[in-house]
Amino acid sequence: MTLPNLLVTAALPYANGHIHLGHLVEYIQTDIWVRFQRLMGRRCIFICADDTHGTAIMIRARQEGRSEAEVIADMQSAHERDFAGFDISFDHYGSTNSPENLELCSQIWSSLRQAGLVVEDDVEQLFDPVAGTFLADRFVKGTCPLCKTVDQYGDNCSKCGATYSPTELINPTSTLSGATPVKKTAKHLFVRLEALHEFLDSWTQSGEHLQSEIANYLKGHFLGNPLRDWDVSRPAPYFGFEIPDSPGNYWYVWFDAPIGYIASTWQWCKKNNEKLADWWHSDQTEIHHFIGKDITYFHTLFWPGVLKSAGFSLPKFVHIHGFLTVDGEKMAKSKGTQVQAATYLKHLDPQFLRYFYASKLGPRLDDIDLNLTEFANKVNSDLVGKVVNLASRTARFIETVGLAPEYPHDGGLFVSAAAAGDKIAQAYEQVDYSRAMRMIMEIADQANAFVENTAPWTLKKDPNQQVRLQEVCTIVLNLFRQLCVYLAPVLPKLADQCGQLLQSPIQHWNDSQTPLVNSPISKFEHLLQRLLPEKVQAMIDESKVESTPVESETLASTTADAPPAASQDSGDALAAEPMAPVCTIEDFTKVDLRVARIVKAEEVPEAKKLVKLTVSLGGDNIRTVFAGIKAAYTLQQLEGRLVVIVANLQPRQMKFGLSEGMVTAAGPGGTEVFLLGVDSGAVPGQRVH
Repeated sequence: MTLPNLLVTAALPYANGHIHLGHLVEYIQTDIWVRFQRLMGRRCIFICADDTHGTAIMIRARQEGRSEAEVIADMQSAHERDFAGFDISFDHYGSTNSPENLELCSQIWSSLRQAGLVVEDDVEQLFDPVAGTFLADRFVKGTCPLCKTVDQYGDNCSKCGATYSPTELINPTSTLSGATPVKKTAKHLFVRLEALHEFLDSWTQSGEHLQSEIANYLKGHFLGNPLRDWDVSRPAPYFGFEIPDSPGNYWYVWFDAPIGYIASTWQWCKKNNEKLADWWHSDQTEIHHFIGKDITYFHTLFWPGVLKSAGFSLPKFVHIHGFLTVDGEKMAKSKGTQVQAATYLKHLDPQFLRYFYASKLGPRLDDIDLNLTEFANKVNSDLVGKVVNLASRTARFIETVGLAPEYPHDGGLFVSAAAAGDKIAQAYEQVDYSRAMRMIMEIADQANAFVENTAPWTLKKDPNQQVRLQEVCTIVLNLFRQLCVYLAPVLPKLADQCGQLLQSPIQHWNDSQTPLVNSPISKFEHLLQRLLPEKVQAMIDESKVESTPVESETLASTTADAPPAASQDSGDALAAEPMAPVCTIEDFTKVDLRVARIVKAEEVPEAKKLVKLTVSLGGDNIRTVFAGIKAAYTLQQLEGRLVVIVANLQPRQMKFGLSEGMVTAAGPGGTEVFLLGVDSGAVPGQRVH
């Protein structure tokens, strides 16, 4: 019987932030499952895309003086580079800002309209008076109205699981500007989820599509009551697709983002002469979504409802995972534990993280902890000490003679390891990678015990034991190859290295069932180096330097700043001035003051009073600022100093270069200029309140 094709997706990363180790839990988890399926001979495509629409992108583009298209193109390039660095094997990586997605959104919207599932109503929504825009749910934080947990997003509480409107938050704050939002009313469009209640109850509670704890959660928190209508529109200004039959309104990012799964598949189909209907309208394809538990509601209620209503295939299974903690705590930029993927790749082998995550990931929603000491110990013990050790202790001894003509008697080691293949495969299939890794390491332990008992390094010294040496090394290298087959979904690079060493590429799960004999082997080269604690520390230290308290969704610290309105060369911006007219609190909150560190100070030969400052607002947010303080400070006095800059002025092109900010100071000017001091506890990127 021919098994159905597999279409696998991971959640679409948002185009306003870089990939970090927390994100990678999901993409590595998904990639392992995809690689396993391919190794089993299943036809499986892995689809993803950048999630590109919404208020955050619009504000960032506006303040950087770029188009939204430029912003999302740069971030997509960075995302794809980081994923490739961790061997994530997408078949296609698209964008929600695509013609295909617009067309599919229109088709699905028309289906929802025809089914009578779209209604219109006035909505009181939070508006950011500084950013000048309505706030999407994820750009408001405050105190949960039910359990009173602080620092919760505007759509749901991570503590008690409650969903609510952002206007219900206690003490709401805009994550875009830090301002207190005000309430405004606008027309919104809704999908009537309650009309799909019976279907959703049946689909979620069937036991076929969700983990049992998710099904129980949905039953207890949502399906026991009438389902709320789902708000799927946002008024202008908004970066996204304008709704064809509702001018001035745009589909909310959570409407078009999941449709991006289909659109990205369609793009792949066009490139590969395939039909979209064979993947999204066919019982010959199984769709598997991998997501984090924070977006459960959207993928298990709203999304199945939309697919059902529009006539698309429903997911066969939605695989949901927990969060990542580091050393038992939530990732924190200030501690250097919210490590960007690119930073990790500068210091450590990506195979280490892939294996460690695999050793922790099971089929449930448990959070996993990246204990850095355990991380180093496990990698060194398992991968270097047990797996790679088998090849490094034997391959060199038979480089000139190759593997034995026939597979020698090994006391049943190979047969036993081959028999374990079915159970290991079952664990992979069930996304129980931790169980699979335990079984694989049990085989490695047995193989290493054989090496210790036979001592090939001793046989090498005895001219009369060379045949036995070849037999022992043949056994050990075949056990090594079995391990590499079983680890291939997790460690594809090691599997490739094994194939090169033994001159027989690993291509199928069944490669573990038949030993290699009577064949040459290549010259042994190092496969994996030990993970050194100092390299882990160097990664953490660099992350601390990069750190900023502003989240990726918070745009003020990642936007280009502007120079003062006065002449930069004259230093007039620093001259003594009369007190300014009284302003309102709304006027004041429009000024975004941020802590910055001067990382470099340079002369400006053409200017009498200016110095050129390179300042950091945390992470890779580096700006150039020209300041008229040449007479008051030496370059050495400036470098390393914390200062306060105005962070939301429009950049200004000067004859010396582009000035992207204004340093604040006091004093009459000339030699009496005093940069505003910043307490030593402040961190670049923090807002001055």
